[in-house]
Amino acid sequence: MKRVAILGATGSIGRSALAVLDQHPDAFRVVALSANRNGEALRQLAANHRPLLSVLVETDGREALLEAATHADVDIVLNALVGAAGLEPTLAALRAGKRVALANKESLVCGGELVLRAAAEGGGELVPVDSEHSAILQCIRGTDAAEVQRLILTASGGPFREYRPEQLAAVRPADALRHPTWEMGAKITIDSATLANKALEVIEAHHLFGVAYEQIEAVIHPQSIIHSLVEFVDGSVLAQLGFPNMELPIVYALGYPERLPYACRRFDPIAAGPLTFAPVRTDCFPAFELGVDAGRAGGTAPAVFNAANEIAVAAFLDGRLPFPGIAAVLGDVLHGWDGGAADTLDRVLEADAWARREAITLVQGYVLC
Repeated sequence: MKRVAILGATGSIGRSALAVLDQHPDAFRVVALSANRNGEALRQLAANHRPLLSVLVETDGREALLEAATHADVDIVLNALVGAAGLEPTLAALRAGKRVALANKESLVCGGELVLRAAAEGGGELVPVDSEHSAILQCIRGTDAAEVQRLILTASGGPFREYRPEQLAAVRPADALRHPTWEMGAKITIDSATLANKALEVIEAHHLFGVAYEQIEAVIHPQSIIHSLVEFVDGSVLAQLGFPNMELPIVYALGYPERLPYACRRFDPIAAGPLTFAPVRTDCFPAFELGVDAGRAGGTAPAVFNAANEIAVAAFLDGRLPFPGIAAVLGDVLHGWDGGAADTLDRVLEADAWARREAITLVQGYVLC
């Protein structure tokens, strides 16, 4: 029996993970649960799943969260925390030799080299939960890295994929939160609408699979049926398909390298209908290109991009920044960053804090305009 800690248990990924575990009571046991501030929801989950440890970060603090990530009775840590706050628990779990089922893409975006080093030093294992990266892992399983020519990540394009630039100025939070194919938390839903999320996934893929940025592409695929494609050096292309359902990559990450039986809607190519693709429109969605450029720049630039994005998205959701202002803030913050290595956690956190201060100042200026 594998023993599991779920960080971010009250969010959409955390609840999906608990639904997966409910289907395999003989294979998994919930040992630890954490939530940020939703104490009542956490109490209900704890009553249902009876973990040894429940952590409400708002009151119990950071040390209690790290205790959950490194608990001696935990084999697998599913990190479903939102934002850069997920980096330190990822590092701690990997150093403690845990498998980290990673749904917190910001861990790799902000501290990719630190995460890989922690896994190597502690003997931990990193298995992605994002549907796109899970798809790639499934496609390349059993192949040599030298055989991989190109990774192609798919993006739904969000609710505004056909909008003209002038239409985006009138977008409101309620509009952006209506994702056409996925049900997710507010932050990642807005990131999907700006395509910042796809930039984060490109950076994540670079670190996860050791593939150069020149070999990673993104395409718009509105149906969200093909989750990613891998092209090999001989020209063959493999893809992983399925109806949108986050429980499938979760069950794969928890059971990896085995496949566990799972009751879900089975794939029907007739019901899936035509599958279409289009290029990413960087004129309308500049956040994508800004994020990928930050990844190429390396060092702490991705952490700066991520931190500024968190501030800008929060401001948009609060009605303090227009939708196009998200990318504008990102561009201005990145333009003002003078670089720096991401070789220690402190340096990553310093870059993160600087970017948040700069983004807050820019948002305030935007409102005054």
